[in-house]
Amino acid sequence: MVEKSVSDVVVERLTVWGVERVFGYSGDGINGVVEAVNRAGNMPAFIQARHEENAAFMAVGHAKFTGQVGVVMSTQGPGAIHLLNGLYDAKLDAVPVVAIIGQQARSVLGAGYMQEVNLSTLFGDVASRFTQLVSSPEQIPFVIDKAFRTALATRSPVVVIIPHDVQNASAEPSTHEHGRITTNPGSWSAHVRPKDEDLRAAAELLSAGKKVAFLVGQGAKDAWPTVQALAEKLGAGITTSLLGKPYVDETLPYSAGTMGHLGTTASAFVLGNCDTLFIIGSNDPWTEFYPAPGQAIAVQLDIDAKLIGNRYPIEVGLVGDARITLEALLPLVAPSSNPRWVADVHSAVQRWRDISAQRAQVEANPINPERVLRELSAQLPANAQIALDVGSVVYWYARQLILPPGVPVHVSGTLASMGCSLPYGIAGKLAHPDRPMIVLSGDGGFQMTGVAELITLSRLWRDWSDPRFVICVLNNRDLAEVSWEQREMENSPRFPDSQDLPDFPAANYAALLGLAGEKVEDPADLGEAWRRAFAADRPYVLEIFTDPNVPLLPPFPAGEAKLEPMTTALHAEAEKGIDALRLLKKYAAHERLE
Repeated sequence: MVEKSVSDVVVERLTVWGVERVFGYSGDGINGVVEAVNRAGNMPAFIQARHEENAAFMAVGHAKFTGQVGVVMSTQGPGAIHLLNGLYDAKLDAVPVVAIIGQQARSVLGAGYMQEVNLSTLFGDVASRFTQLVSSPEQIPFVIDKAFRTALATRSPVVVIIPHDVQNASAEPSTHEHGRITTNPGSWSAHVRPKDEDLRAAAELLSAGKKVAFLVGQGAKDAWPTVQALAEKLGAGITTSLLGKPYVDETLPYSAGTMGHLGTTASAFVLGNCDTLFIIGSNDPWTEFYPAPGQAIAVQLDIDAKLIGNRYPIEVGLVGDARITLEALLPLVAPSSNPRWVADVHSAVQRWRDISAQRAQVEANPINPERVLRELSAQLPANAQIALDVGSVVYWYARQLILPPGVPVHVSGTLASMGCSLPYGIAGKLAHPDRPMIVLSGDGGFQMTGVAELITLSRLWRDWSDPRFVICVLNNRDLAEVSWEQREMENSPRFPDSQDLPDFPAANYAALLGLAGEKVEDPADLGEAWRRAFAADRPYVLEIFTDPNVPLLPPFPAGEAKLEPMTTALHAEAEKGIDALRLLKKYAAHERLE
């Protein structure tokens, strides 16, 4: 009989915790655990990424698409360092991830040995809730249990560091004696409800409002029916954070869309004119797009008490689960509809819909990226999942894509790290192989991680019951968001040496890997291209050539203040800025049109 090792116990514990797959990359420092996965019949399944950073993004994507703990595994030294970006993504977006990381043998720690890095210090910030170096075999069961419980309870990444000699040591049986801890897997949560007096105070303030606005974030994802009922009772206009957009029905006449720099004109109107603000499960950082301090009284609801008052002065804070709290609040609120405010909100929403429709039809060279997302809106499968990259594509998603109920969209929201989309998409598809996955990326994000992870995708897709995995790459040969930021924030012309991107043949590369795809250079072909992608029998890369000159203009009135620096910068670009200047003027005219 083969002696059970500490690594075997690690794998057994992961299985008991319900872990179905582990993302990672092997290496000598973690090979003890990897071999234990092999001995266990690849259960949980080891999903090999092309790079540890992408493996960490996959673990974050798994947590976001499933609500469960994502698990990532890496070796020591460079492998561990590569995890940091993905783990910070988990920390800033508050999702549970467990990282299991190898380390050199205990006997050489502190000697400056090859690939020796002080991992406890390295991860001390990103995994501040729990980072533990395992120094003896007896620790493993309770350290793994505590890691999972902490990740779930704090919605954060945690790190378990296991030296190589500990991984291969014999497992020690549990004993009942001093200095030993015995635990078992399992995690429990509570239904958190605010105090009655806070609920009554919030209801009084909201009922007294004449122009009520909601800002809805991802914390309200399970509470939409009550959010809608409360908004209708109060005659409120609803805006969302970027992360809250999937949890709101944007077809409603009082749904004003996403707020912030990438938001809608309607959201700017609602937040700029309200007298009462209800922040529900949002910590959106675009504070200049909130009501001006003193303009509105505010109530905030969040499960995390430390976020109350974090973005705007608050009169009443409600610490609790969004669904439970809103269900308790709804009967306490008196109907308080102001017909004039309701009519103004409806008018602003309709005006924004007209603007967004006009913008999607603006001629560009060769394709307007807004039209790409608008065409997708008409064809998006009702059971789709979406993985969104960071960059200008986020603007077009926020402004043009209307989501069917229940379609999840995940992006690196607070860290805003480029390159998250394809790793997220792979993790989401592995978790739900029967649902189509759409990855929305610019060429910058795609070239950063997506080119490599197409190789991973080419290994996995044949096992999926529904092979639909559509990767939309907006190829504009430019880091467009940064180019527009240079013009807007630095009052400087575009810097080609920092902004130009290689014209990488994404669709052709997909074909080399046995996938499918096509290039789209004519806007009239977009509808059929989306249809072909969704009808394909394998993952499909839609490489769409878009115009980097389409402006990332903030909604007015904030956007109006940005026109002068943008215009000055474009004039400094001389002939190269002419097309962008023409489009900027057209977009500004749309905003001003009454």
